Amino acid sequence: MPHPFATHVGLRRLVTAAIAAPSVHNTQPWRFRRGDAETLELHADPERRLPVLDPRGRSLHLSCGAALLNLRLAIRVTGHRPLVQPFPDARDKPTLLASLRAVPAPSASLTDAELYAAIPLRHTNRQPFSTRPVPRAVREELAAAARAEGVVLGLPGPQTTAHLLSLVAAADQELAADADYLEELTRWTSMGCRGDGVPWYAFGPRPTGRGVPVRDFGLARPVPGREVDHFAARPQLGVLMTRADGPEDWLRAGQALQRVLLTATRRGVSASLLTQPLDVRDRSCGPWVPRTAGHIQAILRFGYGPPVPGSPRRGVTEVLQSA
Repeated sequence: MPHPFATHVGLRRLVTAAIAAPSVHNTQPWRFRRGDAETLELHADPERRLPVLDPRGRSLHLSCGAALLNLRLAIRVTGHRPLVQPFPDARDKPTLLASLRAVPAPSASLTDAELYAAIPLRHTNRQPFSTRPVPRAVREELAAAARAEGVVLGLPGPQTTAHLLSLVAAADQELAADADYLEELTRWTSMGCRGDGVPWYAFGPRPTGRGVPVRDFGLARPVPGREVDHFAARPQLGVLMTRADGPEDWLRAGQALQRVLLTATRRGVSASLLTQPLDVRDRSCGPWVPRTAGHIQAILRFGYGPPVPGSPRRGVTEVLQSA
């Protein structure tokens, strides 16, 4: 089969898959560059980092890691195997997060093909979930997806879930009272048409605070006629953990996060993130989230929700640069 980097059409196909990844506040903090005829580079875009919510750049790296997983899957379905070198030139190219090459390989596995097919179907679901539980077999498959990337996905029981939700609620209240946070949230939410940020139609209902403490993206942008909901159904939570807590761990966690989300999509399971305690921790280095078996990088909410539209994306030409 033709080399996936050989033509503009091939590169466009790969980058289209990559930019469908989720990112913090839909900032899409990535750029792609054709290094040479056989190399594609993934760069961070520091101008899209959230200085208030993400001062360490942890969420930026997770976002780019999710894009990297999509890129790997897109290469696999071309009949090639991606060779990824993370942080190949950290001193001279600090924004370069990964360099990818592609070598011929047997056809992609059925799992990889189905995960690739799920990329355009995966959408963050900020709607209330039903009381239907996520089956044990599906939960085990989600945990296995994280392990495939060298990351642990803990699936807490009722008592730990209640404790985590209390931490999320406390952190959510702290953020909602912070003027700098609200100003940054305003910059990355939108009532009109743009290629990034969280649009008004993806806010979901306004939470009352009596149930699951989902993030309210409409705090600084009131939407006339917006529904209100208690978010009463207790979800299945997932806690994504790494052994260490540096840029390489964050990039790895982002790849695991996306593999978990695509696996959930493949099984008809909805998902969104409850990362408020991690945001508070990153800002203040405070003890919001206890360290247990590792460093928590994401808290996920799984369940069964209604279909939701996807958030917008910037065009390929805005993020793909030639050598």
